Amino acid sequence: MSEIQRRIDEIRFRNSEVENHLIDSYRGGSIDRREFVRRGSVLGMSLGSLGFLASACGSGKKDSGGDGESSASSSDQLSAKVKPGGKVTVGINSPAGAIDPFKVADDGGVAVLAQASEYLVWSDSKLNAVPRLAVSWKPNADASEWTFKIRQGVKFHDGTPMTAEDVAESINRLADPKSGSQALSAFNGVIGKDSAKATDANTVVFSLDSPNGNFPYLLSSDNYNTVILPKTYNDNYEKNWTGTGPFKIDMFNQGESATFVKNPDYWDKGRQPNPDNTEIRFYAKEEARVFALQSGEIDAVVQFSAGDGRALLTDPNVQTVELLAATHRQVHMRTDRAPFRDKRTRQAMALLLDRQGMVQGLFQGKAKEGNDSPFSPLYKYTAKDVAQRQQDIAKAKQLLSDAGQSGGFTVELDTWDGFEIPDLAQLIQSNAKQAGINIQLEISDSSTYYGDAAYGKSRWLDSTMGITDYGHRGVVNVFLGAPLQSNGTWNSAHFRNPQYDKLVKDFTAQLDIPAQTRVAKQIQELLLDETPIMIPYFYDFLTGVRKGIGGVETTAMAHVQLTRAGKTIA
Repeated sequence: MSEIQRRIDEIRFRNSEVENHLIDSYRGGSIDRREFVRRGSVLGMSLGSLGFLASACGSGKKDSGGDGESSASSSDQLSAKVKPGGKVTVGINSPAGAIDPFKVADDGGVAVLAQASEYLVWSDSKLNAVPRLAVSWKPNADASEWTFKIRQGVKFHDGTPMTAEDVAESINRLADPKSGSQALSAFNGVIGKDSAKATDANTVVFSLDSPNGNFPYLLSSDNYNTVILPKTYNDNYEKNWTGTGPFKIDMFNQGESATFVKNPDYWDKGRQPNPDNTEIRFYAKEEARVFALQSGEIDAVVQFSAGDGRALLTDPNVQTVELLAATHRQVHMRTDRAPFRDKRTRQAMALLLDRQGMVQGLFQGKAKEGNDSPFSPLYKYTAKDVAQRQQDIAKAKQLLSDAGQSGGFTVELDTWDGFEIPDLAQLIQSNAKQAGINIQLEISDSSTYYGDAAYGKSRWLDSTMGITDYGHRGVVNVFLGAPLQSNGTWNSAHFRNPQYDKLVKDFTAQLDIPAQTRVAKQIQELLLDETPIMIPYFYDFLTGVRKGIGGVETTAMAHVQLTRAGKTIA
């Protein structure tokens, strides 16, 4: 027996049937190397083992791409040699409210939260699940229970050691329906307020309400509220900013900026913070962020659009970092209210959209066409043999006639004035006119549109038709659940379909890509038929970094990591 085979057998002996099935899928050529590493990381296999197996068991199948890898300029950014010390300043969209780990749901809040606090798992730009405050995790046979080993030797900024009890209490608080946390959008139907238990000093066991093959992502940076806090946390984050992160709060001016100093006791010896100070500056308007970068006021701008930020794409003094993402706009149509009760009317509306025109006109091609389901081309389990919906005005008119709407109708579309959304609203309005549909636009600020984010108190959730922005996720689970399931907390289409609910439950329970793809196809086809929502495109996440600055790492969720950032060495 060769040494390589001996090591393979040794790894397989330690693994469960689930991990060994993944290895067999890779050896048999049904998945490529990239997906093997990504899926193995989700199942808790070590990166060392995955690297060895990827080389030793390779089937020769080429990586198919489209997995969230960043552009070449991102690689240059992260590999650049930088001077020690100094200060790095980043501009981002203003937080919508207080920096509250329970409530944060916007770019500005997420970026600030990630400076001082950390997650059990980090979802990187390749969609790998990377250990952070957890060192490993493993599911039981059907993924209804997950065991996480917690990193030792980590301290909160006040000097208190982080324990397994802190981890369990942090997640249980977020999963409590009474908390009103934004994390409930991911946790609903998966875990409850008592699901996490610290079984010893370094182990937390999560007992799930139903099997979930992507569970580590729900505890990762993808679910941005899941930062680990002390078990004694008192709901006032802005007072103490007590986290475990690489930077400690220095000064916070609400609506203006947050400044940080490096944490001298940071636990990760391989990622000690390089800059002495960092600053996150808030800008209400994208034009102001773009100008601040071009004028040298800031070193980087996190997330800009190819519309208002177009000048950055050709500025020789700016490096553009481009991440493939599942970020999208969801256009909902109330399935329980006229004129959209009849699915033929909803199908007609979707057939009127000029998706390619939107991709080119709004994003300069830095986006992919959507197919009216949350399954982005980014995801490996998205069924590629489901036909792309194209503009077909004649068919749309016929469907309207069949639904008794041959003369068209008038409907109000609600949304808010962020990013390219007002331009999208006008394009939808223009497209709809071709079939006699008169769309009246009601565009407000984000606070007015989202309201209290509760039914009866939110234009987002109560309007007949609306456009809502959805940030990137490394897995599709949240997009399938909260916005579309019958009991979903974000179900603005008021879509209730038992068959859909069952398919989502089936998809969530699957542990391998072929099985996930099989169920995904059924979901994609059902949503095309019912069309409770339209998703015209998935757009790339763009970050601009001033020349002479290196090491700025962003995610498509708007996290910004500055531990390696600084002025580059010429």
